Amino acid sequence: MDPLDLFKGRNITSSPEETKKLGETLAKGFSPGLVVALFGPLGSGKTCLTQGICSGLEVKDFVVSPSFVLINEYEGKYKVYHIDLFRLEKLSEIINLGYEEYFYGEGICIIEWAEKAKELLPDKRMEIYLKIISEKEREIRIKEF
Repeated sequence: MDPLDLFKGRNITSSPEETKKLGETLAKGFSPGLVVALFGPLGSGKTCLTQGICSGLEVKDFVVSPSFVLINEYEGKYKVYHIDLFRLEKLSEIINLGYEEYFYGEGICIIEWAEKAKELLPDKRMEIYLKIISEKEREIRIKEF
């Protein structure tokens, strides 16, 4: 059984720590070349989940949202590319980032605000949808293609 099967469907977390722990556990089933597309409103836990994923991939750096630099690269078990598209308005801006190097590279690529690059995402990817249920609770749905 694929370890990721345990998380497919609806997952509820009750704190940022639980969201991070879910990401950490999820990451144990990841392999190089995976694109993880995160969807959800501001404050839904995308960065928290990313921090957990990076922890599960043995990244030692402090993981922050790259809102102003757009892309952070981390070293861990595999290279991790953390992309935040929040500030980008046009598809051409994403294309100008040289997205192919990250989407089709040898590392794990995590994309916050992935809806802005939907038509550029590879066919083989994981989509994670985060939803705010209450101040502390988050619904996290995972779908693989």
